[in-house]
Amino acid sequence: MAKLALVYGMRLVPADEIESLTDGQIKLKNGNTAGVTLHLLEGGEKEIRGQLEQSLDAFFEFYPEI
Repeated sequence: MAKLALVYGMRLVPADEIESLTDGQIKLKNGNTAGVTLHLLEGGEKEIRGQLEQSLDAFFEFYPEI
């Protein structure tokens, strides 16, 4: 199995201050680019932690070969 890299970023801001999100981009060594989809999780600390854990589980379910 190839060595993998998980690319992510996090920032807490007041939910009512967000107007929009845009995807990020990764430039690969071969000249291609790959998109990074941003996800919005809202709630209190407990809710955000639970949603984040579910999101991580679902992400790895998309890639069962990992």
